[in-house]
Amino acid sequence: MASGKIGAEAALGRLTGWIKAVGERDAIAKTYRFDDFNAAFGFMTRVALWADKADHHPEWFNVYNKVEVTLTTHDVDGVSDKDVALALFMDGIA
Repeated sequence: MASGKIGAEAALGRLTGWIKAVGERDAIAKTYRFDDFNAAFGFMTRVALWADKADHHPEWFNVYNKVEVTLTTHDVDGVSDKDVALALFMDGIA
């Protein structure tokens, strides 16, 4: 998969429910809400397994049933196709 920088705006055109992350860096963000902590943690576990195989890991924060995710590719200092692939995977299992 290509890992060149595509930018947040290009990525957002390919995704649903994602926004440009707050701040000046090139990143995208989304908040997922689940029925309870167990469902949120299960989501994070599935994402962690996929992300580890892809060697591309999210920045995230979890409190009870909410998972806040920020994606950017540090190697290219911005959003890449790797972020879009991870976002699509997360949307698919959420």
